[in-house]
Amino acid sequence: MPNIKSAEKRVAVSEVRRLRNRSQRSKLRTLIKNTQLAMETDLEKAQNLLTLTIKELDQAASKGLIHKNAAARKKSRLMRKFNQRTAAVNA
Repeated sequence: MPNIKSAEKRVAVSEVRRLRNRSQRSKLRTLIKNTQLAMETDLEKAQNLLTLTIKELDQAASKGLIHKNAAARKKSRLMRKFNQRTAAVNA
């Protein structure tokens, strides 16, 4: 337990931030999962979700929620999977 008043305040602030980050990370994971599921069924819906997911990944990386290389890796994998699906449909 903190003994100093400012340390007590920091504990409270860090708890609020932890919960906010946890919520945002969860939202991001759900969005990625929904995009991957849409790729299996509806490519048009998947394309819309993909643009939204990429935007959210970029924002999360810029805010420091996730590492920028992690965001790039996730975007790359999603795009590769989407391109494979569209190539299979068009072939």
